[in-house]
Amino acid sequence: MFSAQSARLIDSLATMPTDAGALVHTLSGSARAIGAFAVADVAARLQTVISRGTDPSETLAALGGAVSEARAAIEAVLRRS
Repeated sequence: MFSAQSARLIDSLATMPTDAGALVHTLSGSARAIGAFAVADVAARLQTVISRGTDPSETLAALGGAVSEARAAIEAVLRRS
């Protein structure tokens, strides 16, 4: 479920919608729930960037990378089972 949800959220965040802060908060909570702490940490940084109104592009790219790594790790585990 995290893989699909995180992909949708990253796609949604690409346009920085007005509810971006809430979307990032959702992603952060989901990530922490499954132990994807790198994703949660970058998401928390993005929440700060959004709340400050500064350019989110670098942090958003980092979040996309962290999500990709988490999704790859999940897929690897699922292939082994």
